[in-house]
Amino acid sequence: MKLGHLQANVTTRKAITSLFVAGATIGLSIPAVRSQNPTTIRVDGSSTVFPITEAVAEDFQKQNGGRTRVTVGISGTGGGFKKFCRGETEISNASRPIKAEEMAACKSAGIQYIEIPVAYDALTVVVNPRNNWVNSMTVAELKRIWEPAAQGKITNWSQVRKGFPNSPMKLYGPGADSGTFEYFTEAVVGKAKSSRTDYTASEDDNVLVQGVSRDRGALGYFGYAYYEANKNRLKALAIDNGNGKPVLPSRAAVENGTYQPLSRPLFIYVNAKAAGREDVKQFINYYISNAPKLVSEVGYVALPARAYTLASNHFRQNKVGTVFGGKEAVGLRIEELLQREARL
Repeated sequence: MKLGHLQANVTTRKAITSLFVAGATIGLSIPAVRSQNPTTIRVDGSSTVFPITEAVAEDFQKQNGGRTRVTVGISGTGGGFKKFCRGETEISNASRPIKAEEMAACKSAGIQYIEIPVAYDALTVVVNPRNNWVNSMTVAELKRIWEPAAQGKITNWSQVRKGFPNSPMKLYGPGADSGTFEYFTEAVVGKAKSSRTDYTASEDDNVLVQGVSRDRGALGYFGYAYYEANKNRLKALAIDNGNGKPVLPSRAAVENGTYQPLSRPLFIYVNAKAAGREDVKQFINYYISNAPKLVSEVGYVALPARAYTLASNHFRQNKVGTVFGGKEAVGLRIEELLQREARL
């Protein structure tokens, strides 16, 4: 059975829980008679983007007949960029734009890159489904829970809001190398990587899913696809951005811009030199062409057709660099992303 599929239909793309293994190699077993010396494309980075790239890699390898092997790791966005800027990978999955220090590391190593947005995510805050006292939270409440000053102090639900029960609160979240961690802390706390550390942390989102699903007092956050794959084990919270109108994460809320500030673009970064290789060209062209379908299948929000056309043009023209200048993209709506991409 292929690593990316637990069943034969489209919904199995969402069966992410048993799918992810850190450092997984996504490759079909190709008999030697079919492909004596397959080329290899190395991908690493974000666990949030992993299910998209995994789905693309699996389908591409099937279509490719074993001539190219694609390996996909999940060391987190930050960990992936470290490898990418050392020239150890051809492609980096990222749940945030490349940062200034990563841009500098790539520059010093002589590595240029092509930035390709592939999807939008509704970063999702979840609790255990047996939690019957909360359905929504404000950004201010989330900050009170996750800011560094909360460490060792905000440990009970009764401390979060009047009327909440006297019940221990157990927190689950991404590790420090995660782009999700950086985005969430900047969007909620106000500064990237500014967070309490007394919580269960992992770059593997399935560890977080399992933790929240087993503990009635748990609260955690991760990419929307992991919630979609585990709806029967988790409860998503609506987010109130300060206007008194909580919004649940959904494709529609991302598309209409109402799920703020936790909507965010997802990316792949391609080594510009590697982009000249025929196998990488074929894979990226396949990725962009099939992204609208596969992004939706794994549980994220596909970009408008114009975005993929721009991405295809940028890749074909080898347009290097980033439209973000090394900064985060908190609160960026889809139409704003398109405007930036059009100026690249």
